[in-house]
Amino acid sequence: MDLQLEGRHYYVTGASRGVGRAIAECLIAEGAHVHGCARSADDLASFRRALPADGARRLTLDGVDVLDEAALVASVRSAGEQAGRLDGIVACAGAGVTGPALATSNDTWRQQFDIKVVAVLNLFRPALPWLERSVMPRAVIVNGITAHHPEPSMAAVSATRSAVANLGRTLAVELAGRVGVTVVNLGAILTDRQRARWEQDRSGASFEDWTADQVRTREILAGRMGLPRDVAPVVTFLLSPLAGYVTGTSIDVAGGSYGRP
Repeated sequence: MDLQLEGRHYYVTGASRGVGRAIAECLIAEGAHVHGCARSADDLASFRRALPADGARRLTLDGVDVLDEAALVASVRSAGEQAGRLDGIVACAGAGVTGPALATSNDTWRQQFDIKVVAVLNLFRPALPWLERSVMPRAVIVNGITAHHPEPSMAAVSATRSAVANLGRTLAVELAGRVGVTVVNLGAILTDRQRARWEQDRSGASFEDWTADQVRTREILAGRMGLPRDVAPVVTFLLSPLAGYVTGTSIDVAGGSYGRP
């Protein structure tokens, strides 16, 4: 299937590793140009080195924190000026914390709101004028299934993901007829974040046993945790002109988590 992405231009936050990097790689493989940002210069450099020469030519990377509004505005402007437009954006930057609601400090609650909600707004505002120069512009917000299946052990993450779900629908309504907006809710994806959760668990279980227990606990019908490459093609399709009639909704990429009655 031709996704009609050849020559189109996309901006991806959190592009240096994990799901964001997989999305950027998938877009490039389909012939798109990607302007990505992330905080870690080392991770960005590693990403570029891993690409073949042709792919590297279609990738621009900025060391930008999505909560540094001025820096993100400048980066998005630079990306837009390269092609005179942006055909799509992906809000994928984020970080999670564990902890129950009352034991999580107010500072941590605020930090989670900022990285989940404010970061999305920081991307959409400067990107909108460039998106409106495109034919059928698209936006994808990467969220999590804890938006509608809250985990008490990740209270701040769950609550702020619910806020992201609400914001995604709000943006789709606000930008109706201008930009298509879709939210993708991730389940358990094997990234560095999952390994960090295992290290914090302190149960003494091996990583393999811990992930198997997560699969049972979350009732993942697919029988395994997901991989970034499970997510990237879905997001890439949603960014394509072929998904022009998809907006104002969310899609779970979660292997059927919590799927048993």
